[in-house]
Amino acid sequence: MDFGHDLTFGTFLTPAADRPEQAVALAQLTERAGLDLVTLQDHPYQPAHLDMWTLLTWIAAHTETVHVAPNVLNLPLRPPAVVAQAAASLDLLSGGRVDLGLGAGGFWDAIAAMGGTRLTPGESVDALREGIDIIRALWDVTERGGVRIAGEHHAVRGAKRGPQPAHDIPIWLGAYKPRMLRLTGERADGWLPSLPYLGEAGMADANARIDDAAQAAGRDPREIRRLLNLMDDVAPEQLAEWTLEHGFSTYILASDDPAAIERFGAEVAPAVRALVDAERRRAGTDTTAVRPARALALRSPDIDYDAIPAELAAGAVEPGDHEYARVRSTYVRRGAPGLVLRPGTPDEVAAALSYAREQDVALSVRSGGHGISGRSTNDGGVLIDVGRLNGIEVLDPATGRVRLGPGARWAAVARELAVHGLAMSSGDYGGVGVGGLATAGGIGFLARKHGLTIDHLVAAEVVLADGTQVRADAEHHPDLLWALRGAGGNFGIVTALELDAYPLGDVVFSTMAFEADADLLERWGALLEAAPRELTSFAHVFARRGEVPVAQLYNVYAGADTAQAAAALEPLLQIGTLLAQQAQLVPYPAILPGGDGPHDGGRPPRIRSGLADHLTPQLARALDAGLRSGAMPLVQLRSVGGAVNDVDPQATAYAHRTQTVSLTGVSAGAARIDAYWDGELRPHLHGLYLSFETDRSPERLADAFPEPTLTRLRELKAVYDPDNVFDRNFAIPPAPQPVGQG
Repeated sequence: MDFGHDLTFGTFLTPAADRPEQAVALAQLTERAGLDLVTLQDHPYQPAHLDMWTLLTWIAAHTETVHVAPNVLNLPLRPPAVVAQAAASLDLLSGGRVDLGLGAGGFWDAIAAMGGTRLTPGESVDALREGIDIIRALWDVTERGGVRIAGEHHAVRGAKRGPQPAHDIPIWLGAYKPRMLRLTGERADGWLPSLPYLGEAGMADANARIDDAAQAAGRDPREIRRLLNLMDDVAPEQLAEWTLEHGFSTYILASDDPAAIERFGAEVAPAVRALVDAERRRAGTDTTAVRPARALALRSPDIDYDAIPAELAAGAVEPGDHEYARVRSTYVRRGAPGLVLRPGTPDEVAAALSYAREQDVALSVRSGGHGISGRSTNDGGVLIDVGRLNGIEVLDPATGRVRLGPGARWAAVARELAVHGLAMSSGDYGGVGVGGLATAGGIGFLARKHGLTIDHLVAAEVVLADGTQVRADAEHHPDLLWALRGAGGNFGIVTALELDAYPLGDVVFSTMAFEADADLLERWGALLEAAPRELTSFAHVFARRGEVPVAQLYNVYAGADTAQAAAALEPLLQIGTLLAQQAQLVPYPAILPGGDGPHDGGRPPRIRSGLADHLTPQLARALDAGLRSGAMPLVQLRSVGGAVNDVDPQATAYAHRTQTVSLTGVSAGAARIDAYWDGELRPHLHGLYLSFETDRSPERLADAFPEPTLTRLRELKAVYDPDNVFDRNFAIPPAPQPVGQG
């Protein structure tokens, strides 16, 4: 009957109102004694007691390591939806230290006196079952929409989900009678009886009822932790025997005696652990955590979960895991990968890639997950998330050489570089991961002055498709470095990048809002072409059908000279009907909004990308018409040119070095934007920026990589990834090898 669970020990304290400080002091003593858990009564029949949940919260705030739990919470007096929110909130505030013991009721005269409803034993079990279902459903943020459970005793009608607790809060049931024991086996994560009521003679029969019910429900009985409240001192040998013969693994001492608590932590708990550990080693007891049946049912049949490399298993996330909601999706796409691997070293990345290649499912790679294309997740496949590779190191402040992990976020990079008076242009949102942007392009707020992010990439460390780890720089694999600067997602998993940052302190950040029309767009484009290179501007233009479009400008002058900045910005004020404007001198990191998720995705929008040599009158009119018609209710324009176009088109895999504006159109409906973009806009465009494109048709590949760039990329793909392992990010097909080779 030993289930191999880790042994934990705790206290069961009285919430006495006449000595409100006592329970808190005893909880702190519990922690100092090395125990794991503090629990409190929630009995309505006892007078002059503090409210259990209020006291539990106060204790959590005055401790650091112990878990806290009701022992047990009287559900008939506490609506389950309220319990769910309270428990999740306290779990988040305490760093994942809340467990939840529930009871069906009892003491019905006291409950009725407090306004509760008297229930028969069968009704109370049914009510508890409904309550558990409601609590778990409200914690489950992986599902969309409100929770609707029409129970006879408890009901919710579209209740908002969340918050999600910081950890998987276990639900333990105080149970003795057959119906409650069956419910424990069917639904609960733990069984929490008290020894005086259970008695040693009742242990085997109660356990058997729980196990039978668990198996009938398709569960492994090992999913259910067995806890036991002790009202008196019990010898360590006896507790060890109950662990080995009856599966109990958590012992909770009901005592307000400080000496007894200290003895329980200093003598009893270590002795029980030693006895049990010795017997488990002798018997070869399996002590690995059992995966719940509800989680096993969500596994992909095409993934060999048992073969996950040992060094990756602890951080792996599957459907049904608590962390799954945080890692499944991207900013715009709700994904459902069958497995997420989170390597923390290059060797672990190589192990993850080798394992993933053995599975007959899609493979995706993610650095941050903000990517507008939504390609860094999948459905049913393996996702390698390199978010743990998030180091930021300034190697040489004098030259600006920096080393970044692909999982670092640009807001954090900007803050660290600013300490040394440095900066790096990196898009317009600080929550974006370094890896995706720094290998695709990087059209940021400093682009016209300092170029693209990839223009400053001087070296990268990469795990290739075959697991080989290489460094690409001017002396080693320079052809690979060339490809990584614009098409990086096709050639391997980058584990570190080196870039040359440049000196920059404060910048002038300006926002302006206008009524938008074709003339405004044309004037904006012409003005930015002629503006000083220090000025970069992004325009977000949005419209509702039948309403005048509005343009929101975000302008950055890359320097602290406010007089020169004003001279560069003032012409923008004249391009149309001004609705609002402001400007301020700020450190560069201040203009990058932070936030690193989690992303919960959604129905992916249809996004179209294009580049234009000039924002001509014809292109401006086409954009305006598309906005007003609803074909694309949102358009983003980014000024490029300047330093971006100083680079030879063949120097990087990003070959677009003549254009002055990047355009992105967004729509929820694919048909309308596709027809409008292809028919009205594409004739005016010259290339596209792949990170902002969701169309995977072969024609878009030629737009992103014009010849001779595409031919060269295909030839290199045949060298570095001949099997096209990395085929999810605007896949470049390998060039066919000559007959007799390969």
